[in-house]
Amino acid sequence: MKYNKSHFHQEQIEKLEELGSRLHEFRTQQSITLEEVAQKTRIQARLLRAIEEGDLDELPEPVYIKGFIKRFADALGLNGTEFASTYPTGEGLKLIRSSWRHMRAAQLRPLHLYLLYIFLVIGAVNSLSYLVKRSAIQAIQPLEIPEQTYQLPIPNNAQQIEQKQKIAPSKATNVTQHSQDGKPVQVEVILKAESWIRVVVDGNKEFEGVLPEGTQRTWVAKEKLSVRAGNAGGVVVAYNDETAKQLGAPGEVQEVTFAANPSLSNPSY
Repeated sequence: MKYNKSHFHQEQIEKLEELGSRLHEFRTQQSITLEEVAQKTRIQARLLRAIEEGDLDELPEPVYIKGFIKRFADALGLNGTEFASTYPTGEGLKLIRSSWRHMRAAQLRPLHLYLLYIFLVIGAVNSLSYLVKRSAIQAIQPLEIPEQTYQLPIPNNAQQIEQKQKIAPSKATNVTQHSQDGKPVQVEVILKAESWIRVVVDGNKEFEGVLPEGTQRTWVAKEKLSVRAGNAGGVVVAYNDETAKQLGAPGEVQEVTFAANPSLSNPSY
């Protein structure tokens, strides 16, 4: 390959020197300057001079050089196509290389397909063998179920008390307190410990749920207000302007009703 490329380059130089010398001779015989040829062919004068002097390094690709030679010759009254036809551009060499590559690829392609086919067959056989062996092993071996022991947690006394506090109590000690002057009922509830609370205002349930320690809330009723707690010892109640009192004993379920009308009240709390 190196020899062919070097030989081709040398052939270009020799042919360019020959054609350039002849063009220089024709031009000088007709007393035409390079500038006139450049104006007519629209090729720079330095490129025309390089053609005449056979200076290949100053010129572009071979295919452009051949086109310059053709236009140069046409400008001097010669048959440019025939004159430039002998200048080698390497197209034949490229055609040979391309044909050789295609031929080599055509020779290798069946071999590649054959190897690919072998690899596919081997992979399919291995996969099928693995599936058959796995199915046979699963059919022979019995299904083993690991023994698992579950133990339910047993809550201690504190947990039992806490769970009771968070569930609506079914039984409660009922106490009723009434206002002496018939004023509207205002009750402030302060939680010293977490407790389940239900508040009913004038027959309507205003709240039911678990309130955390530190909660402070106030409810107002026109006629009657009931407070029921699952952990009465953790609930402090302030009724109207009276001093706040603890609703009951810790862990005790207690319900207190505050009434504005004395006729609605039971024995005092």
